[in-house]
Amino acid sequence: MKDLPKDDIPALMAEMGRRARAAAADLAFAAPGAKAEALAAAAQMVRERQAEIQEANARDMAFAHAKELSAAMLDRLHLDAARIDGIALGLEAVAAQPDPVGAVMAEWDMPSGLHIRRVRTPLGVVGVIYESRPNVTTDAGALCLKAGNAVILRGGSESLHSSEALAGCLTAGLKQAGLPEHAVQLVPTRDREAVREMLTMTGAIDVIVPRGGKGLVELVQREARVPVFAHLEGIVHIYVDKAADPQKARDVVLNAKTRRTGICGAAECLLVHRDVAEGLGADLVAALSAAGVQVHAGPGLAHLPGTVAATEADWGREYLDMDIAAKVVDDIDAAIAHIRDHGSQHTDAILTEDDAAADRFFARLDSAILMRNASTQFADGGEFGMGAEIGIATGKLHARGPVGAEQLTSFKYLVEGAGTVRP
Repeated sequence: MKDLPKDDIPALMAEMGRRARAAAADLAFAAPGAKAEALAAAAQMVRERQAEIQEANARDMAFAHAKELSAAMLDRLHLDAARIDGIALGLEAVAAQPDPVGAVMAEWDMPSGLHIRRVRTPLGVVGVIYESRPNVTTDAGALCLKAGNAVILRGGSESLHSSEALAGCLTAGLKQAGLPEHAVQLVPTRDREAVREMLTMTGAIDVIVPRGGKGLVELVQREARVPVFAHLEGIVHIYVDKAADPQKARDVVLNAKTRRTGICGAAECLLVHRDVAEGLGADLVAALSAAGVQVHAGPGLAHLPGTVAATEADWGREYLDMDIAAKVVDDIDAAIAHIRDHGSQHTDAILTEDDAAADRFFARLDSAILMRNASTQFADGGEFGMGAEIGIATGKLHARGPVGAEQLTSFKYLVEGAGTVRP
């Protein structure tokens, strides 16, 4: 990347787009074994370069502290030995997955004599714009490569050094496998003009994936001329039904809120059925408070010790911190109505032993992910068996939910005849 014109952002992005388009043309028919080899080699590089990656991350952490980022944002940014090993494991998991390119989605014969197959094909060039989390560099790079796509990565300013170190591992893997090194490119500048350039590169980029806060995603959706896979926020609800198992409810609610508060699957609102508000509901609020969570309590729970009164702004709020909104609802239909009014169609969960209640919750809500008796922290492509994810899409066109390698493909029709003509 050293030969790129970094001081001229339009020229920089145009050259990166040209290189990505050329790389995508080669990747479209790359052998599955070569892609798997590149990812396995990249994982090995991540392990070998752990000290280098941690040193780069320390520089980013110092920059982030100087910017006075929140504790949740700092947690997203931080890379320790365990997280770096997790990055390597994620690369290996994607490498081991079946290659989606060329997979037959459906095939049939027509009375005319035609044999038709619908097969998966790469999207082309994917642009990924993300904040804080440097592991997105490898997640996005690995999934795009697996799906036969080139990728242009624009990480957050606070994660520049970490992302550069991780992108270097991917580049080394591509070289070792004999694949075009420009298949994975990281924008080498903090200049925000690079983001605006990406959003208009219709001749070079086929789809944009923003992964970050509401401000970033709204900017992308407002200004992009390139198609977008996105979600605005992870406003995640957990509804505790009157038929909830108390121990399951306690375990799930605490994990969903406190395991990692800065991820998009973290619970942000607790809804409790009126029939169990004084017993289980009060117990859950007490457990959350004891764990250090500030409970913004609404009707039916505001009298409980340790809570603060919820305001209208707390409903539909993504805290990404040790805070949760909570209120009592009359029944499951009131919970569904609240989620429809204040949710973001990302992930919502019901805690219940009543099959009919669970079926009603699943049928009447249209979030990308719906769960029963499980922590919303499982809203993750890795936990869905995808190895990694490029993000959680909440739109309804093309991709929805965790976006893995398969979701980063389109399809084409292959039609065969035997001199067949149409009358």
